[in-house]
Amino acid sequence: MIPAAILCIMAGSCVKEKRETIYTNQESKIDQYITGKMYVNGEDGPDTLKVVYRGGANRIVFKEGAGEELRSGGTVSFYYAGYTFSGSKSASGLFTTNHEETATAANWELADADYGLLTLDISSADLIDGLRDGLTGVRSGEHCEILFSGKYGFGKRPFGIVPANTALLFEIWVEAVSNE
Repeated sequence: MIPAAILCIMAGSCVKEKRETIYTNQESKIDQYITGKMYVNGEDGPDTLKVVYRGGANRIVFKEGAGEELRSGGTVSFYYAGYTFSGSKSASGLFTTNHEETATAANWELADADYGLLTLDISSADLIDGLRDGLTGVRSGEHCEILFSGKYGFGKRPFGIVPANTALLFEIWVEAVSNE
């Protein structure tokens, strides 16, 4: 007969392995999404978008910003739209936004909607790792998408309507960066 303590250890190990497999699959979908987005047709022909990898975050830059890069300890002011990610960005996956055009396009009708600019300290303990890593290095005026697996998001904790271990995509419109 196997002692109960060993069974608990074995069960915990299986849960951890399953979670790591989920994260690996999410990262594979993120890589596929990025590959599909990297090349765009501009006025002057095909162009390659800039992709920044930092920590567990991947940032696709659609419009370069100007000025100083956001550093650890700095603050950033931005508009955002947060989506659950399962291989593509879909209005049905939108779970938060302060970007009025995105809310309107997704038919969001919130009685207490706040479309005000969000300003936060990049070192805030309340900021999830994937977003912190993805925002580090942005510049004023940048428009980007930041993607990361559930490992760098809310992890094994559900958050509001976002299930545990969910990959996330944030579309970001940076208004200002300050490192003072």
